[in-house]
Amino acid sequence: MKRKSRMRLKDIVKAEREVLKAGIPTTLEEPLVRMTIPESYEIIEQYAVHPPYAYIIIGKDKLTNEIVYHIIEPRLTPREAELLNLIKDIIVSSIVVYPEEVGENKWRFIEELVERIVSDYGISMTRASLEKIKYYVARDFAGYGRIDPIMRDPWIEDISCDGPGIPIFVFHRKYQSLRTNVVFPEAIELDNFVIRLAQISGRHISVANPLLDTTLPDGSRAQLTLRREVTTRGSTFTIRKFREKPFSPVELIELETASPEMMAYFWILVEYGASAIFAGGTASGKTTSLNAITMFIPPNEKIVSIEDTRELNLPHPNWIPGVTRTGFGGEGKEIDMYDLLRAALRQRPRYIIVGEVRGREAYVMFQAMATGHTTYSTFHAESARALVHRFTQEPMNIPRIMFSSLDTIIIQKFVRIKGRPYRKMAEVVEIAEVDPTTMEILTNNPFIWSPETNEFEYTGKSKVFERFSKMTGISEEAFEEEMMRRTKILKWMLEKGIRDYREVSTAIFTYYNKPEDILEKVFGRAEARAELREKASESV
Repeated sequence: MKRKSRMRLKDIVKAEREVLKAGIPTTLEEPLVRMTIPESYEIIEQYAVHPPYAYIIIGKDKLTNEIVYHIIEPRLTPREAELLNLIKDIIVSSIVVYPEEVGENKWRFIEELVERIVSDYGISMTRASLEKIKYYVARDFAGYGRIDPIMRDPWIEDISCDGPGIPIFVFHRKYQSLRTNVVFPEAIELDNFVIRLAQISGRHISVANPLLDTTLPDGSRAQLTLRREVTTRGSTFTIRKFREKPFSPVELIELETASPEMMAYFWILVEYGASAIFAGGTASGKTTSLNAITMFIPPNEKIVSIEDTRELNLPHPNWIPGVTRTGFGGEGKEIDMYDLLRAALRQRPRYIIVGEVRGREAYVMFQAMATGHTTYSTFHAESARALVHRFTQEPMNIPRIMFSSLDTIIIQKFVRIKGRPYRKMAEVVEIAEVDPTTMEILTNNPFIWSPETNEFEYTGKSKVFERFSKMTGISEEAFEEEMMRRTKILKWMLEKGIRDYREVSTAIFTYYNKPEDILEKVFGRAEARAELREKASESV
């Protein structure tokens, strides 16, 4: 049945598109999947990620109490598995597909291709069998193969494969680190999958260069190793999933990462151009919080972001997202964050966002702050003191006097409360001043999270508001009142279910351009007029 010569798709597909010609029924006689797991497991939760083909069951092992992540996909009969391999072989060996034939929906294209092959070759099967085969061919050729259901799961943050024959582990937003029932049984299959991940991201990995950091087509960040060159168990991959819909400030309030008062405080800081660094350990939510507060940037301001791999996602139209580039085979010039940051200063942005500071770009970033560019970044440090210590040591060597250009440090922490994981903005540290004689950095803490009460405490005094007051002539009390006004707006959005980043951004942009529309919805018409008059008199 296998054709020896290769031919164009249009030459092989002469039959009509309907698969009825092959005698395939048009309705399903049986369900595609059966929601079953081993008897030793108790089902905690189940949900669909790609209905009717792929589902997730979170289960608990009754013997060990281990919580596991179980993927349910269609089971293939021996004949269906044979037909699947046959159709894959036909596609690989006999069909030439040109990019213009594929279009934007690769998954749908593969499904149609399978239908046409079945029709053209006169293969007889049930509708359920056809649907199963279409799913697996599309999953492997247009999706992410064995891990495609995991990539579709919005609850998953990280995916980790430690080698062939070892279960894949995931980090679930609700259940943390979980073992899955997904395994790459053979080393060669895992090797090929790692090579494919590199290829679809436009990069190259080989025995000569077995280590690769890259960005997948959906924006997810991947770290790959090939064979046993640098990892003794064989090929590995770790994927930090890209959240296509970033968390909004309202969602972070709902998740108890921050309080409404804190977010209102950041709203004012961002509008008035205060620079900030989000610091914390791995997976503490630094980039998530950074992305959320950038939604407070006024709508038409120019923004330039700089990252090693794309993680930020902003709703602003006047935004230039920059990503570093490694050299290609020793010929292409490597472009690092230092190069991008220097180029950004020549683009005259109002706001500069640096994904994560690690090296010589730190000095340029502090220079940008000193020259009036509002700058946001993330940094690995567990406290403000640790942050200052690391910045002032090799390889960054930032003079302590330059910290006077930095307004705020936000310390993020990953904590567990009654067994549940939370990410908290544990401390907001304002840089009050740097003593020019002793070089001591004086700080103020307007917000602190209390582990004992699980509450965010506001001290009632902001040095940044004091600085804004001197800069604008607006009283500190007016800034405090505006913070309370915006706190009520954020609480109103939470109560009304306005959480999606696009809806939240629209409300924020409306408040900048036509505040009476938002105030009327929050306070009612009469009170909104009073609030608007007060806001106008304060000029905040």
